[in-house]
Amino acid sequence: MPASVPASVPASVPTSVPHPVTGLRTGPVTDPVDAQAPAVAPAPPSTTVLPGQPAGFSPELARRDIPILYRTVNGHPLVWLDNGATTQKPRQVIEALAGFYGSANSNIHRGAHTMAREATEVYEAGRAAVAQFLGAPSPDDIVFVRGTTEAVNLVAQSWGRANLGPGDDILVSTLEHHSNIVPWQLIAKETRARVVPVPLQPDGQVDLDAYADLLSMRTQLVAISQVSNVLGTVVPVREMTALAHRYGAKVLVDGAQAVAHFPVDVTDLDADFYAFSGHKLFAPTGIGALYAKPDVLEKMAPWQGGGNMIESVDFTRTTYAPVPHRMEAGTGHISGVVGLLSALNWLTSFDRNAIAAYETALTAHAQQALSTVPGLELLGSAPGRVGVLTFTLAGQDPSRIADWLDRDGIAIRAGHHCAQPALAHYGLTAAARASLALYNTPEEVDKLVASLQQLQLQQGA
Repeated sequence: MPASVPASVPASVPTSVPHPVTGLRTGPVTDPVDAQAPAVAPAPPSTTVLPGQPAGFSPELARRDIPILYRTVNGHPLVWLDNGATTQKPRQVIEALAGFYGSANSNIHRGAHTMAREATEVYEAGRAAVAQFLGAPSPDDIVFVRGTTEAVNLVAQSWGRANLGPGDDILVSTLEHHSNIVPWQLIAKETRARVVPVPLQPDGQVDLDAYADLLSMRTQLVAISQVSNVLGTVVPVREMTALAHRYGAKVLVDGAQAVAHFPVDVTDLDADFYAFSGHKLFAPTGIGALYAKPDVLEKMAPWQGGGNMIESVDFTRTTYAPVPHRMEAGTGHISGVVGLLSALNWLTSFDRNAIAAYETALTAHAQQALSTVPGLELLGSAPGRVGVLTFTLAGQDPSRIADWLDRDGIAIRAGHHCAQPALAHYGLTAAARASLALYNTPEEVDKLVASLQQLQLQQGA
């Protein structure tokens, strides 16, 4: 049940922020606390300085803004290591949502009244912020979607239906999330194209030699993740895109696991499409964005029909709004855009390069610490990986591992992680995964390791 913010929340945490349009401030935000567990103080501030940790960033700078990190789970301070599934939200995002619904809630576009204009202003400000965040040339290159899954389906159904045909190839890397595999299988079946998997090397990198061999004039699209949600592999998207373009193929990049960890520039990558989900970027669920090159987006037919995406309608002919609006049928997730805008403002208030350097140091610490757990095998060893740490533990089912850690207040994920081909590459059907974010600390990693060591000791007892 909701409870007031524990007294242990630092005094420096702001209790309100101005709404991005109205300037009105909301009241204090309450934080959920485990009603079944006795109140305990949250983990003390991190005092560990990691080798290679930059002077420009400390996880405490981020932690002070994340209310949920001050709750307890099963009598322990929460250790959130399930960031690959969803990230926790800054107070600024929570209050921006409350501020919008409390003082500016309205539908957007076409409204003649003040609040409609205010809501439209913040919605389009969100679009501009996404464009700037991704290095896109114009806000008109950005389509709001529910998340990466909807973005990929939009491209498959709109661009794919118009451009794929019998004998065409869609190259999809083996490390992809299911959301970047299944939509291509569906459209391939409809158009009689074929999905061609690009294999991995033993360390979890994409086999670039095999990729080069698979490319041909039949290749119409390459679908690749910038970062694997299972292996943490950072894929050389820029180089793979350049090679695909030599054959006239388009490239779609799934950036869901990338954008929270390091700066992204779609112009530099030269990607034709780039998609991400807000909830993996400290924003609400149900909002995301698709970038598309303007010449490609302009030629794409609407995927869904309805309000907002039209210019005029009668029973003989409908004309459509210009892009990006013709790709956004119906009422959009307006509050989601408000939250996404606030999340982007929060994240970019830090030095992004310093964050990336800190996470690199934290990942190296985690890899070394996990290597001390008897029977633990970490999947993938690609250089430069981000903090996605998927592992198996001898004699332990992944779900048993997750349940054990939960008793210590440590949240990880177990299962196939919607990436069954990537796990099958290692002969697995399931594994445990701990995934890091900028607010995680070395002490939290050490708690994870200590709990896993205790689990193995118990098994051997």
